[in-house]
Amino acid sequence: MGIISFLLLGLIAGAVARALVPGRIGSGFVSALVCGVVGALVGGWLSSAIFHISLGTFWDLRTWIISIAGSALVLTVWGAFHRSKTN
Repeated sequence: MGIISFLLLGLIAGAVARALVPGRIGSGFVSALVCGVVGALVGGWLSSAIFHISLGTFWDLRTWIISIAGSALVLTVWGAFHRSKTN
């Protein structure tokens, strides 16, 4: 997968994860992109390490599921860290 398609995947995965994860965690294009790209990396690493499933091509359903799940995980951890830091 090329860098442009990976960034596009990250942007969409970050936006979907932001819609799925409750709470007010920063919104915007850049934060969705960063969350999605980091989430795709984390999701790909975890799925490869635990389940021996790697990311596929851009149009592969498992790639989207792994990326969205990883982005949701990153958002959840970020939200928990941010809440504990402000309280």
